[in-house]
Formats: sequence, structure tokens, C-alpha cells
Amino acid sequence: MPQQPYGYPTQPMQPQYGGPQPGGSGGKKFSTQMQIIVAAAVAVVLIIGAGVIYSTTSGDGGKDEASSSGSTGGEGKGGEGSGLAGGSEKVPANTKSKVAFQVPQPVVKDIVTVQGSWLTDKAYVKSGINEINGYDRDKGTKLWSFPLPGEMCTASRHVSKDYKTAIVFQETKPTKENKYPACNQVGVIDLAAGKLLWSKSVTSATGGDRPVSFDEVTLSGTTVAAGGTSGGAAFKLADGAELWKPKTGADGCYDRGYAGGEALAVVRKCGTYDSPQLTVQALNPTTGAPLSSYQMPAGVEYAHIVSTKPLVVAADVGDTAGDGSGISDFFSIDAATGKLKVRIPADAEKYAGDCDSTEVEKCQNMAVGNNRLYLPTERHDGTSEYGDTNEVVAFDLDTGKLLGGRADAGDRHILTPLRMDGTSIIAYKEAPYDKGGQVVSIDGETFKQTTLMENPDDEAIRKAEKRFNIGSAELLYSEGQFYMAATSVHKPSTVTPDEKVYLVVAYGTD
Repeated sequence: MPQQPYGYPTQPMQPQYGGPQPGGSGGKKFSTQMQIIVAAAVAVVLIIGAGVIYSTTSGDGGKDEASSSGSTGGEGKGGEGSGLAGGSEKVPANTKSKVAFQVPQPVVKDIVTVQGSWLTDKAYVKSGINEINGYDRDKGTKLWSFPLPGEMCTASRHVSKDYKTAIVFQETKPTKENKYPACNQVGVIDLAAGKLLWSKSVTSATGGDRPVSFDEVTLSGTTVAAGGTSGGAAFKLADGAELWKPKTGADGCYDRGYAGGEALAVVRKCGTYDSPQLTVQALNPTTGAPLSSYQMPAGVEYAHIVSTKPLVVAADVGDTAGDGSGISDFFSIDAATGKLKVRIPADAEKYAGDCDSTEVEKCQNMAVGNNRLYLPTERHDGTSEYGDTNEVVAFDLDTGKLLGGRADAGDRHILTPLRMDGTSIIAYKEAPYDKGGQVVSIDGETFKQTTLMENPDDEAIRKAEKRFNIGSAELLYSEGQFYMAATSVHKPSTVTPDEKVYLVVAYGTD
């Protein structure tokens, strides 16, 4: 299943709730000459109907999965009860939103990770400082809260149908003697009951008694899988029983990280530090046995799994992307046989997909569905004198061809795919400085946009919305409700110490 789409962060050590970002500006910086070249290239792409969208979820999710976010739409207004073809989201009778609630940013003395936000039928759940909090979806009233022994390290974006998800957190709070406790605790949260169901550490099967640290965690069916530089481990979702432990094979290979959702896949790392060899495997989620294997080309240091069903992988081959996105090519792989269907070049100067530099399941600004990869183009000049724009386009996962049609953001607006809603794409539309943002649904075939939400133009509300870094904030839309959340908090600014800064801003429609 494509990665769940709620704007998951890629740079947890950087403040994701930063300075204001004028709508339609920012992005990668080029020289004047390069801007002209890129603008020309984009123009050519648009003429031939180029566009890429990457969907973070396919369909309605797997049999054992429940999406952590909802869907959105684009142009036009919807009447009461209006449904969108191919998706479960309905257009509200009134798409004009109001601020439902805000959660102030906690006061801290340093940068603290607060990754993780999820939705149930009743609650919006968000990680805090050494704690997890559940809020009423509509009002923001705190429903429950429970402490963690240490700081949150990372969290799965996947949620089971009975509202369980997985996290990794530090074994203790920092002390003078131990300023950076290890991220060696894997746990499962019952989001409906508001409690930590279980937590445990695990030692390596091939090295010592010290608990293994993990960089990321995922969920597929009834299996929780965590990976890192010391290898991977898996547990039963219900009770934490170990399914397999980290181990390094006789060939020096180990599981670097997993991707979950409707299926389970792994990036397995072999070779040396200077000359790594990566293999992507589809796994039996119960035993960890490989169902198929695909060896990545030489020159790939890190691979990122965008979707597990269909199996889509992103990589920067030979460090040719040159923009820090981690993507020069996408690989569409037959998960049953391990054979490459097609390799799709994705020019980093044209397309704005992005993956964490080292982690396996942290890509954003894309979606996978309808046997297509949906990507946004980079920001470029629009037809107005000021402000940028972009488009969303699609590649066929069987042929690799760039398909005709595109979704245009419009002047001074920027489209960012969040996830799939059936055959449609839910996207956030950044607005210029004097307007509120929008949530839209994009038809996966026609690229027609339907507006699901229009946020207020009020200056104070606009300012709070634009403080979130769209590339790394957690964005969740479901049933007329939209939640924006930071993934790290930092000490107050000395320049603007009295400025209101929020951990969460939630919007709702009538």
C-alpha cells in the first residue's frame, strides 16, 4: 500500500514550524540563468501535458489498515451530500472553514521531536513532550493523555482498523550524564482507548546484550517492524511478541528499514560503507521470509519505498539529483517476481517529490494510485507578475510514460499531494500571502479539481497557517476537518518572543 499521507516529516532535527512562507514562493533556489532554463523546461513539460503526483495511499487501504487521514478536493463548490467520484470524501455544504481549535507549542529549552499524529472516529491524536494526547476531533477538548518514559523518536503513519499504531521512543529522559538517550523502545498505542498497549526493547541476534536503536517503525496487517543501522526486528501488533530479531548475516547484510501498509517490504543493505549494495524485498509479514527480491543498481546509497502495493521505490542514483531530494529515479517493481517493470527518471529540476536522506519510508509530496505515480512539478513562474505556481502530473507504473493531463495550481498557488482517496488525490493548495490555503480533491483520470475546504483570509489565522513548513509538517484531512501539526518544537525566538506559535492548528467546515 502506498505510504499513508499525512505530511510526515523528513528532517526531525529541524524546526518544522518555522518562519512565515509567502504563498507561491520559496522552494529551490537557482541563478537567473538557471531559472530561465528551468522555466523553459517546465513550459515544455506542460505543453506535452506533463505532471507528476505521488499518492501516499492507494484505494481505501489494506484489509488490516485504516487510513490516518481523509481526502480533499479542488475547483468549484459542492452541495450538501455531494460525493466525489472514486473517493469516500464528500464536499461540505459550505467549504468555508473556521478554526476548530489550536494547541499552543510547549515551551522547551532545545529542539524536541514530536513526530506522530493520527485520526480515529472520535479523536485527533498528537505526540507532545514525552507524552501522547488525544483531542476531540471537533472541539479540541483533551480526551486523554498518557506519559512516555522519554522523547518520541519516530512514529508509523499507518493505523490498523481497530485504531492501533506503532512508535519508537527513548528509554529515558536526558540527564547530564546521558544527554542523548537511545531510541530503543518500540511500542504500540491504542488510539481508541488512549493508552500504551505495550513497549519493549530487543537485542541483536548477532551482537551483544545492549538494546538495539531504531530509526523508523512501520505497520502492516498485524506486524510491527522497526529498522535501523543495527538491523530490523518485528513484533506482533496485539501483544509485542517477537517475530524476528536484528541480525547481520554471514555476508554482512542486514535489514536497513521497512515500509508497511497493505504489504510489507524491506531495504536490505550489503557491501561496504563506501560501496553499498541495496536489495528491495517483498516480505511475508509473519515470518519475514522474502517473497521476491530486486537488486538496486550500483551507485545507490539509500533507497526509499514510496508504496508497497504496488511496489514503488525512489532513489538518487549516483548522487545525480543534486538538490537534496533523494530522488533521481523511481523504480516500479513487480512484487510477485522481483522483476523491474520500469525505471522512471524524475529530473529534480522539474519535479518536487522528496524523500528523507537516509530513511526507508519517509517520502512526501507524492502519491500512488490507479497504477500511477502522481508528482508535483517544481515551483515556477506563473502568468501573473508576482508569485509562483506548479502542477500535478502522473506517470504510468507499467510503461513509465508521462501521461497527458495535469492539475494546475493556478497563479500564486502551489499544489502538494497528500494522499489518495479511492481514485482521487487529496492535495493541499498553498495560497498567496493574503489568502488562506485550500484542500482539494483531484480526479485521478481527468485531473479536475474539487474544493473541499477554503481556510480563512483573516490575518492572524493566515499567519498561523503559513508558519507550518508544508514539506515537513503533518497534514491530515478527513470529513471536512483539516489538521496541521509540527513535528518538532524549539525554544522561543529571541527576536519575536511574544509571537504565538502553535503545535497544532485544526480547521473545520459546517
